[in-house]
Amino acid sequence: MRELRYPPATRLDIQETLHGHTVRDPYRWLEDADSTETKEWSSAQDGLYNQLSADYETHGWFADQVRSLMGAGHVGVPVWRGERRFVTRRAPGQEHAVLHVQDGAGAERVLVDPGALDPSGLTTLDAWRPSPDGRLLAYQLSEGGDEESRLRVIDVDSGELVDGPIDRTRYSPVAWLPDGSAFYYVRRLPADQVPDGEESYHRRVYLHQLGTPDDQDALIFGQGRVKTEYYGVSVSENGRWLTLTSVKGTSSATNAWIADLEEGPLESPRLVTVQDGVDSDLSLHVGRDGRLYLFTDRGAPRGRLCVTDPTAPGYENWTTLVAEDPEAVLEGHTLLDGAELDSPELLLVWSRHAISEISRHDPGSGARLGTLPMPGLGSLGGLSSRPEGGHEAWFGYTDNTHPSSVYHYDARSGEVTPWASPPGEIDLPDVRTEQVAFTSKDGTTVRMLVVSPTAPAEGPRPTILYGYGGFQISLTPGYSAAILAWVRAGGVYAVANLRGGLEEGEEWHRGGMLANKQNVFDDCAAAAEHLISSGTTSPERLAIMGGSNGGLLVGTMITQRPELFTAAVCSAPLLDMVRYERFGLGQLWNVEYGSAEQPEELGWLLGYSPYHNVQAGTRYPATLFTVFDNDTRVDPLHARKLCAEMQQATSAPIQERPILVRREAEVGHSSRSVSRSVALTAEQLAFLAHHLGLSVS
Repeated sequence: MRELRYPPATRLDIQETLHGHTVRDPYRWLEDADSTETKEWSSAQDGLYNQLSADYETHGWFADQVRSLMGAGHVGVPVWRGERRFVTRRAPGQEHAVLHVQDGAGAERVLVDPGALDPSGLTTLDAWRPSPDGRLLAYQLSEGGDEESRLRVIDVDSGELVDGPIDRTRYSPVAWLPDGSAFYYVRRLPADQVPDGEESYHRRVYLHQLGTPDDQDALIFGQGRVKTEYYGVSVSENGRWLTLTSVKGTSSATNAWIADLEEGPLESPRLVTVQDGVDSDLSLHVGRDGRLYLFTDRGAPRGRLCVTDPTAPGYENWTTLVAEDPEAVLEGHTLLDGAELDSPELLLVWSRHAISEISRHDPGSGARLGTLPMPGLGSLGGLSSRPEGGHEAWFGYTDNTHPSSVYHYDARSGEVTPWASPPGEIDLPDVRTEQVAFTSKDGTTVRMLVVSPTAPAEGPRPTILYGYGGFQISLTPGYSAAILAWVRAGGVYAVANLRGGLEEGEEWHRGGMLANKQNVFDDCAAAAEHLISSGTTSPERLAIMGGSNGGLLVGTMITQRPELFTAAVCSAPLLDMVRYERFGLGQLWNVEYGSAEQPEELGWLLGYSPYHNVQAGTRYPATLFTVFDNDTRVDPLHARKLCAEMQQATSAPIQERPILVRREAEVGHSSRSVSRSVALTAEQLAFLAHHLGLSVS
């Protein structure tokens, strides 16, 4: 049998002096996906992965388990327009969720089915919004796995196309006017109007009149502003008020304006500043009661709810309606003010150490009236009420053993009852979920959810440590086929709430960004050490897993603390932190990471950049990079470069701890079909099971 070897990769003598730092880049040639050399290298890596993965005996078992557990399906929180309701649902056997509509007690019918539009499963429904009267639906599709949304409008009764498609509308909100004649939306400039390499930036806010060519849309906002700005737009229920927000990249610093649409032409609203140049998050809307509601972390890192008169929106006029909670993070709210109620109620969603809860308040004074009973210790996904008001609210709920379901609250009776369950029947394993606390390097208390089998352990168990740690993204309890399949096999799955997320508010986020990014990695190392010291696992049976910014976490952990882990799965990762701004959507993220253009910030980046911290002769964990050819956010070049560097540097035999790449075509960074999710998850878990010694019967 031929000896296994890594595919050859030319190591170039490329080094640059940047702000006094010598920066080496031996595999820069792997940045060019279309070069002959890169294609040959990638093809050889495919062959190596296919050869080794053939020995991962648990692959079929994990595929069956994940497919079965995903068979629970999905149901979304309803969106109401009068007695017409819209809801997404994915039944067993369907590749994607389907948008349905129902009129009163009539039969529910399919409105948009990505699977019917494209049986290959490569088309995804990215977003949708009905007009205020429910007569029309604006929705956005990405086709062929390209992650590039195109906006269409259909007649809800007939299903016929009314307008579109309008291209370049990825991440665009849709703000309908009350009569459905037009909407405000966000669109990127055409590629021929921007410099090369900047096609993913340069957004503008437009007004589109239904039935007119989109090249005649009125430009509302964005001309001459920073190319990396993202915009939000909304119109109040009565159609009088337009609110507009802007943020630079993924920053939480929000600029906001409001315009009275009764003052003048819709094509040129007079925008009045609500907040500009202030480093704080803000979302706003005008309620049915005529007040401007402001959901902000300004002066309140865990969030507070303020109100003011929309005609006097300046900060000096804000009044705190519900103050910051010292332990819980404010996440959302809705107003119940139907005529059937003796008194209206304001519902607020909170996350207390990553566990969701809902409180009831008097909308006039903000006084707390009580709480709603929750189905368990889990996460809420959406809180909605009828746009015209009423006594009812709906919210989504999930936890580690509870597939996404919808619950109904009746403010007249105070009862919370199930409203819709996922359509599939599933056989759940017996698991135990525990939230544990541990101390990070600087003394900070960090929390982690640990999901394990209920049966007593007979020693350290094969364990996956999962983390993210960035961009205000909180990791909260949720139903996961991957977690349940791993625990059913006898393993432990731990999810760490690292700094950089929003689990403990904006200060928690800022404690893990820019100059403080190393805190995220210290938190993760402390999580691993806790799992080992508590006897849950051992370094020989511990793996780390993450994707996107979590892929950066994985890359950093295996280069900073390789002795803690035996295996790693690093998915769609950022890994070359010196050149990340040059590719994908990298320029959006320098507000989170810093920029190599700035001397001090380059120092931060070089301090942890995985590609620049590989040490020859180190026994690295077995590592699987999973990348996606149509990923428009994080270019697969990051994984190619670190893979080549680690293959060259590792002292571990390829048979024991291989460094591998799994490539996937026709799919992007996020949304994917069920069958592709099953395949990816099964291969990742089988890889980890093989190297952690987890077998299944």
